[in-house]
Amino acid sequence: MNPNSTPSSQAICLHPENPHYFLFRGQPTLLITSAEHYGSVINLDFDYLPYLDVLASAGLNCTRIYAGAYLEPEHYFIHDNPLGPPPGRHCLPWGRSPVPGYPLGGNLFDLESWNEEYFNRLKDFLSQAARRGIVVEICLFNAMYPDTWAKMPLYFENNIQHVSRCACRDFQTLKDPALVAYQDAYVSKITREVNEFDNVILEICDEPGIHGTLPEEYTPWIAHLVAAIRATERPLPVKHLIAQQVCGNLDGAGDFSGHPEVQVIVGQYIWEASGAQFGGMQLLDTKYDYQKPIELNETAYYPIWYEGDRAGASRVEGWEFIVGGGGSFNHLNGLFSTFNPAGAGTGNEPILQALKNLKDFMYRFDFTRMRRDPSLLAEKLPGGAFARGMSEPGRQVALYLHHSRLAEIKYIVQPGDYQDSLVLNLAAGSYQADWVDPATGSTLRSEQFQHGGGVWQVVTPPFAVDIALRILAA
Repeated sequence: MNPNSTPSSQAICLHPENPHYFLFRGQPTLLITSAEHYGSVINLDFDYLPYLDVLASAGLNCTRIYAGAYLEPEHYFIHDNPLGPPPGRHCLPWGRSPVPGYPLGGNLFDLESWNEEYFNRLKDFLSQAARRGIVVEICLFNAMYPDTWAKMPLYFENNIQHVSRCACRDFQTLKDPALVAYQDAYVSKITREVNEFDNVILEICDEPGIHGTLPEEYTPWIAHLVAAIRATERPLPVKHLIAQQVCGNLDGAGDFSGHPEVQVIVGQYIWEASGAQFGGMQLLDTKYDYQKPIELNETAYYPIWYEGDRAGASRVEGWEFIVGGGGSFNHLNGLFSTFNPAGAGTGNEPILQALKNLKDFMYRFDFTRMRRDPSLLAEKLPGGAFARGMSEPGRQVALYLHHSRLAEIKYIVQPGDYQDSLVLNLAAGSYQADWVDPATGSTLRSEQFQHGGGVWQVVTPPFAVDIALRILAA
């Protein structure tokens, strides 16, 4: 047993008093991070120790990895993408055969054998993350891309078993029983190998419908793999949380929000994207009553998919999501790379600082006693202003406000000289109010006041893009 592992009762789980959040090592927990592009383990050239050190030093407490069934060619999407190792530098779960010919370097895979180097590296990564208090979300699958499918280890030309011969869109279905058997073996092997760790969440599949697979086809496949994890864990000491992205149809095929064995509801980006993907803000509005953590596990790819003040745009999406009731936020950060795993000297500091400030802001509350509060604002904001909040009536209120333009899956912030008039619904009581600058974490103004109940009118301090309000009973 690893010294950082724990019995099942102490593995990260849903908080018993408020299952929108987590309980980790006995403490109420929000998961907040800015993460590399998921290649920490499968890329032998990625030195994950300085990467994990940077997250820990910034107070960030999670990361996300892909387990090996999906990878990318070198420099795909962005130069030095960690999920795209150079030729021959892949560290994947399966052993290699004596037969040469894998197009990304090395021999073909033998799906009947396992690569012990991979599992040693995976366990060391989890151990190093555990020592730093970092939770690791392990994503088992991704939809296959038409232009890269022929480079995947489970593509029939790349393994000596010659599975699978299906089209890429059929990979995440039950159509090919031989392929499904090897997928099952892979899922069960990963599940067994990581069972001892308390800092693991298992995620089934990212973007299952992005390239045309129908929800009616991938839904039974995902359900099958959920059952495979639970069957594997049944005799084992630890039962890990399972996460799945909501895709397809809200409340229909592709939506696992109500599945009893899927505990974490996942969205990508802030709003709806192609392939019937649903954004984190949408899920806060539609899935909060399922009493599970809502996770935004991938933003637009920083910095290449952002415009204008890129750091500001990244900041506002994280703050709005978490202050609006989200339980887990992962910012996808292209500044972490193989040649610079710590992202040093890249201008990464404003991103990390803003997320640290967010975590510090939220941990000043007894947040497990708070709930998303869509009625907090008694009057609508002007166009171009976005706000979300939480409350425990009569005791604590969190509100976040920013001025931005919504551009599909991301925000473009609109800097200016703002001083907004707000009308809030507030229970009667004596309060301390602190206005906070999310970019710096500094307090802009503090005040104590008595309120008799009903609407409370207030004018914010001046701000340039965004501002946060913390109200606590005095």
